[in-house]
Amino acid sequence: MTEKEEAETTPETQRRFQRFNSLLSEDELIEDYYKDESSPSNHYWNDGGLNSFYLRSSLAFRALSPDGDSMDRSDSSAVLSPVFKAGWLDKNPPQGSYIYQKRWVKLDADFLRYFDSEKDVYSKRLIPVSSITRVASIGDQKFEVITNNRTFAFRAESDADRNEWIKALQKTLDERKARCSDRVSFIQAAGSSFDSVDKCGLLELRGFKNKLYVVVAGEKVFLYKNAEDFRLRVGITYIEMNVGNVKDVDRRGFDLTTPYRIFSFVAESDQEKEEWVEAMQQSIAEALSNFEVAEKIWAVEANCFCADCGSPKPDWASINLCVVICKRCAGEHRGLGPSITKVRSLKMDKKVWTEELIELFLQVGNAVANQFWAANVPPSEAISPTSGSQERRHFLVAKYREGKYRRYHPLFGNQDELNKALCVAVTTRDLAETLSLLFCGAEVSCCSGDPGYPSPLALAEQAGQRLQVEFLLQNKTSETPQLDMGTNMERHYSVVLPSVAHNGFLYKTPSMAKLVHERKSREEFSRRWCCLHDGIFSYYENNTNTVPNGEIKMQEITCVVNNPPDTHGFVSTFEVHIESERLYLFGLDSPEAIKEWVKCIAKSFLPMAAEGLLSRDFERLGRLHYKGGLNLEQAKEGWFALVQSTLYAYLEGGEETVHLRKLQELSIQGDNEVLVLVERRRTLYIQGDRKLDFLGWVNAIQKAAGSSGDTLSEQQLTEMDVPIIVDRCIDYITQCGLTSEGIYRKSGQNSKTTGLLEMLRKDARKVRLKEGEHQVDDVANTLKRFFRDIGDGLFTKDCSLEWLKATALEDTEEKIAQYRRLLSSLPAVNRATVKVLINHLYRVQRFSDMNQMTTHNLAIVFGPTLFQTDGQDYKAGRVVEDLIRCYVDIFSVDEEEMRKQQEEITAIMKMRIAGSSSGTQHAGDFICTVYLEEKKTEAEQHIKIPATMTAEELTFGILDRRKIVMKEKDFWSCFEVNEREEAERPLHYSEKVLPILHSLGKESYLVVKRQLSMENMLVYLASRVGDSSKHGMMKFREEKNLLGVGLSTGFHDRYFILNSTCLRLFKEVRSHKPEKEWPVKNLKVYLGIKKKVRPPTCWGFTVFFENEKLEKQQWYLCCDTQMDLRAWFATFLSVQHGGNIWPSESSKIRVSRTQQDSRLGNISLIPLRGNENEMRKSVAAFAADPLMLLRDV
Repeated sequence: MTEKEEAETTPETQRRFQRFNSLLSEDELIEDYYKDESSPSNHYWNDGGLNSFYLRSSLAFRALSPDGDSMDRSDSSAVLSPVFKAGWLDKNPPQGSYIYQKRWVKLDADFLRYFDSEKDVYSKRLIPVSSITRVASIGDQKFEVITNNRTFAFRAESDADRNEWIKALQKTLDERKARCSDRVSFIQAAGSSFDSVDKCGLLELRGFKNKLYVVVAGEKVFLYKNAEDFRLRVGITYIEMNVGNVKDVDRRGFDLTTPYRIFSFVAESDQEKEEWVEAMQQSIAEALSNFEVAEKIWAVEANCFCADCGSPKPDWASINLCVVICKRCAGEHRGLGPSITKVRSLKMDKKVWTEELIELFLQVGNAVANQFWAANVPPSEAISPTSGSQERRHFLVAKYREGKYRRYHPLFGNQDELNKALCVAVTTRDLAETLSLLFCGAEVSCCSGDPGYPSPLALAEQAGQRLQVEFLLQNKTSETPQLDMGTNMERHYSVVLPSVAHNGFLYKTPSMAKLVHERKSREEFSRRWCCLHDGIFSYYENNTNTVPNGEIKMQEITCVVNNPPDTHGFVSTFEVHIESERLYLFGLDSPEAIKEWVKCIAKSFLPMAAEGLLSRDFERLGRLHYKGGLNLEQAKEGWFALVQSTLYAYLEGGEETVHLRKLQELSIQGDNEVLVLVERRRTLYIQGDRKLDFLGWVNAIQKAAGSSGDTLSEQQLTEMDVPIIVDRCIDYITQCGLTSEGIYRKSGQNSKTTGLLEMLRKDARKVRLKEGEHQVDDVANTLKRFFRDIGDGLFTKDCSLEWLKATALEDTEEKIAQYRRLLSSLPAVNRATVKVLINHLYRVQRFSDMNQMTTHNLAIVFGPTLFQTDGQDYKAGRVVEDLIRCYVDIFSVDEEEMRKQQEEITAIMKMRIAGSSSGTQHAGDFICTVYLEEKKTEAEQHIKIPATMTAEELTFGILDRRKIVMKEKDFWSCFEVNEREEAERPLHYSEKVLPILHSLGKESYLVVKRQLSMENMLVYLASRVGDSSKHGMMKFREEKNLLGVGLSTGFHDRYFILNSTCLRLFKEVRSHKPEKEWPVKNLKVYLGIKKKVRPPTCWGFTVFFENEKLEKQQWYLCCDTQMDLRAWFATFLSVQHGGNIWPSESSKIRVSRTQQDSRLGNISLIPLRGNENEMRKSVAAFAADPLMLLRDV
């Protein structure tokens, strides 16, 4: 209402208005819950309020419910709960009043609710049917509804009407008892169990004097008068969130809007508001998820209840076991691993649910599956909807991993007979038989004995049994249950853990379902007496109580976190994460006491084999699933401890260490479910089975992997202990600015320098300096500013004076010896950085004829920068000048390192000329993605490609990372794969990789794998020693070029002669003059032909020709046999590479390889800047005397 309208409203009207808007039951005094009539907030109901809803037509809400009821899903189903009876009743007067109040009352399968009018959507009171214990007549026209703690009295218009109400209520109660005899109703679980609600607590509803108790549970928001009513499950109303929307209003306020009303809530703090808004938004997302699949699968009655615990309306499923399960059981299923059970959502994973899979669940589903899996479950071991995480886990391990309760097939134990029976069963419609055979040991990929249909899958396809095909595909990698098996977790806990006892007072907050981002004040903690004994952590109201307020079983703990000092209101705090996605926060003002608690708790849940992690001063310790090494099929369980920037892991092979600041890549793949850590020689995949715990690890690892301070050792580092910031800037300037006039003397734009330095400091690993996007002077200025601002300086404050004094030494040898001593006294990171920087400046001054930056000029610029002085002390410049001039002697640079530097610079400048001539530019830091054996995410390897790297070195590098040992007659090669042409080419072991990378298209990639035909090709060439030619018939087809010239009418027989210089094509054997002739050096031969051109055989080549004039041709060759194909391809390789197609002593080469300095053999390439004439002059000088520019002055 406007101020004018409010002024004109009479007090009587206001009272009626307020009374109409009440959501509270008349069982209490309504006036107690409203503010005074004079309160300025009487205008709180706006156009979206209940008054406007009262004026809406009934069509507005009939869009939600055909019978005028609000949408009532028992578990957020799209199916409305039918109204069994509705009508007007007089309700028992409040507080002894004798004036009965007329209410519109509705009864459905879940609630008895009453409203002010038949058009209302939101009730004044709701009574769960599950809480009603009895219905009784109490006189003329009256009856009582009795719950466990309260009695509600109603009066009907006649005795007949009363009797109908009693009959309807009694029938509803009886049906519910019959349907849920051993189950807890959804509302009971959602309304009374703190474990199953997403968020609950007190909120102020604007316009009301007292706060209401609000509960977000699944797809509904429930309103209660207080926490006691919540415990008794007698509420005011609930809001279906599929029609809701949450809107931020002010600092602590937010609105929950529906088509019928705006609920304006006010939280106690900003953080509380954010938590409520997030919880309600998640509830809306869940409510709006797709119900189509769920409705289809719930059409079978058995699928309407969880196959494991019996909870109603389960919305998750195991697609290989064909069982429908609830959310809590789904979490435990994930812990079993994908080889046992593949968990998917009925509502959110819509793409998974094909028609065949849905039909499979209708044919099999919970009924058939449990006849097998749960045939022998003892009542004492069965679980229910109220069972805890530990009970569920043990039951599911026994049921699915061990197969403890399954119905054994008569052929169990006879592998051959099981396989034969499976081959027969898949050709029929008997899915139950297939399921029984498969999970009693029959092999999905067994041999059928029929060459035409060699496997059960082929037999099922041939028989047209598409559901059998679907079931076999879903179980292609499933493991057979074994009683002696257990997960790593189960094996850990089968060992008796040391009995740790500890007790004392701790301050505790309520458990949370999300990470703690905001500081918790002391007032939010409650003092509790805590006791750790026999693997159970209990907390009590005080040290005299005998009944605990709550318990945490050590086996349920997934992680313990030791927070930094003063993170919250207490000096020291720690967190405990458990499997049910809850977080407990404890605190004290004594760091020693907290450290002892953390140590005791960690020792109680950590297996003895991983106790070495306890010796670390860890910030976070817990268990996670991971993949790594050669086996990426199945995730394993490992124990991890985070200590500053180092991640210690106890994995299957023992304890390993990951230096997080030295990672080459740190990323999250999938739907935020896999954390990828890439090191030089390995890749580790950490999986997030539980969202809360995983997010905590991701945040902690990302923070630890970043820069943590302003000293050199606290920066992100390369493998050679050089800050990535320095590495990135030097790489870029080496490749783009060696010839830039005034490099390091000219200043870049201050704003760009500041922005670039901020990005690099935030996460240098993600920054790629690219020509065109970044200017050389800006990058140079960034590097100088980094050294000027770095804490403690490059030469350290303690040693800088000694460096300056060394300039006074007159004897050159004595001065060099002193510099070497000072260099060895520096910290490792500083020492490595000095070497890399001086090496770079040494290169820069070699181009002083073009960039005008002599050794003296560079010293003037870098002296004050590196020593962080004001430039008045000339000695700082003298130190830098001495280091550059005597670089080779001070840093003991041998001739081999000098040669590598020369080769790199030559390659860079040649590429620069080629790039500027052709108009192409290859920007970026060449960290290339190479796949191992096949193109898939878990096979990705990210590797830096130097200019000198050969295909052999790349192959060995990838194999070293994955710790693959090359066995005798293992011919590993790097292949260039062209997906568009459906062809691949094994690179010759001596080929340089970098030019190939520049030529790759978007549909091409590199993969390292075994070259299976190499042994046969070597045998063939050995049999033809001295004869490097080959001739014979092949089928030929030429692809049209861009001008439309060329053959395209199919394949034709042609005669070919291949010798050491050229390939000739003749129309027939008797022809004397070739139709075409191509120089061998201009040919690229790929194995394979794309299907689109319809090759006559499957043994063919795709050949690309390009001459010096950049004229291009493409054609295809087909052989009649595989042997013929190998012979032709071997000859092609032999003539192109002088008969040497495979290194004779590759193993020796591999052993002798030394680790290359990241600065002296691994420069990642970006085209150099500068004009073409300068580049050509430099290359000409290099060609005349390659070592001239790198010799000591």
